Amino acid sequence: MSNNKTSKTISSEILQHEESSNEALSNIALGYVDSVDSDYAKRLAKKWQFNYIGDAASASKQPELEFILQMNQHVLELCKLDEPKLGAIKVDFVEGAVAHRRKFGGGRGQDIAKAVGLKHGFTPHVLDATAGLGRDAFVLASLGCQLTLMERMPVVAALLDDGIERAKLNNEVGDIAQNMQLIHASSIESMNLANQPDVVYLDPMFPHREKSAAVKKEMRIFQSLVGEDLDADGLLEPALALAKYRVVVKRPSYAPPLANKKPSMSINMKKNRFDVYVNLAIPKPTT
Repeated sequence: MSNNKTSKTISSEILQHEESSNEALSNIALGYVDSVDSDYAKRLAKKWQFNYIGDAASASKQPELEFILQMNQHVLELCKLDEPKLGAIKVDFVEGAVAHRRKFGGGRGQDIAKAVGLKHGFTPHVLDATAGLGRDAFVLASLGCQLTLMERMPVVAALLDDGIERAKLNNEVGDIAQNMQLIHASSIESMNLANQPDVVYLDPMFPHREKSAAVKKEMRIFQSLVGEDLDADGLLEPALALAKYRVVVKRPSYAPPLANKKPSMSINMKKNRFDVYVNLAIPKPTT
């Protein structure tokens, strides 16, 4: 796959995709909870091309809205207006489950680290082409990988961008966040916009059987927003064409391989697995 597109062509492709994506988001708006965040909320609405409504409380007077992106104490959150008990979704790389995994998750001994090849003493540039809320990407970045994250949904990209920028300001994880570059573009159409990565990582949305509150909340909100990931199978071929060494696909343990293509190997976990498609052997460390 060619990497010779000019920066002008790349910019126009991303802009065209952003415009077409936002046309379909008339059911969402951006506002603030406290007026102290009003200026920042206004800038975010302009950046991501969302309808700006000022005080988020005014969303109740606009029946066409199903979701609200709100700045709440300098944090961007997503809420489903007709299900307030679901709470808000935000990206937080500093505290909570992500922080616990960073501190106690097992380092390079984690299955995801083995899948991308870290166990060989190799620290790759990874393209996470289905970045979502960036949790797996942050794990890899915390282990020293350079991460390029692609997210095509502007709502999710806005949440992720906000989380990365806040993390950069934190003394504990700022250096990790500096290893994460977000590209808002379709992973299928725009994979060749990234410099050739060593590894392409894919985690396409798949109906979850897990019953945990967090999974149920996020899946319900995102599936309402995004719908089913019907084009997921189309990710594998361009990923294989782009990755230098391997493609890693995260799948629920009960799901078939992506595009029904048998992987070179699989790493099985309790609820999920990593299917690994090898293009080229990872170089052995020099001694």
